[in-house]
Amino acid sequence: MPNTIQQITAKKKEHDLIVMLTAYDYPTARILDQHGVDLILVGDSLANVALGLDSTKEVGMFEMLHHAKAVRRGVREALVIGDMPYESYQLDINSAVKHARSFIQEAGCDGVKVEWFDSCLEVVQRLREDGIPVMGHIGLTPQTAEQLGGFKVQGRDLDSAQALLANARALQTAGCFSLVLECVPSELAALITEKVSIPTIGIGAGNACDGQVLVTQDILGLYDRFKPKFVKTYAQLSDQIGAVIDQFSVEVKSRAFPSVKESFTMDKTVLQKLQE
Repeated sequence: MPNTIQQITAKKKEHDLIVMLTAYDYPTARILDQHGVDLILVGDSLANVALGLDSTKEVGMFEMLHHAKAVRRGVREALVIGDMPYESYQLDINSAVKHARSFIQEAGCDGVKVEWFDSCLEVVQRLREDGIPVMGHIGLTPQTAEQLGGFKVQGRDLDSAQALLANARALQTAGCFSLVLECVPSELAALITEKVSIPTIGIGAGNACDGQVLVTQDILGLYDRFKPKFVKTYAQLSDQIGAVIDQFSVEVKSRAFPSVKESFTMDKTVLQKLQE
């Protein structure tokens, strides 16, 4: 049975920790879904780990919807969340609603994620009025990292910590069904998790959150251009893939592949007539 927003929010009371990972294509989404991942995020990290771009700001709705559709085709049970790309929701309310609807109606996503910005609450409220489930994102918000002093931990001093706690409460009131806490001190993340009734999902925010999310390519060792401190790499699939490619090359050059097993044959009499 497909997961529901209600099931995800209920996990907080049940102390059932939430597992969330990213996917940008059909085969990856299918594997994540088959292994019980609760939430699959079609993240704007697509820009870095799948498209080779330098910044998440470089992907737009076209790319995000293209990949979200592929992910949706591979998922039966997990909730699929579309990550609203830079400037798809910050410029005006109408474009925010239009783009969020595209994730739901065109790509088949179950909800969208928005990063905190000055008019974030108004956007969340409007999307909720339109019946669109929204996941909030506070702490380090990559789309506006320059305004936060760069890619660094947020909420270490009293003022910024109080602001993050207030933002979390405000997003809950606005209607978010969950919150991503990124690059936040563990103690602050634990406090926010205690103070809000919706699930918190941490990424670089300690283990007291109601769930965790990482980029799938990071945990599989498939992206080596940058590795944040909060990433744990569980395998080095790039090495394994490289070994397979090397073996394929050897077999091609030695004519070991394709063998009879991977080849087709034709009737010998037909061949004889062709050779005449």
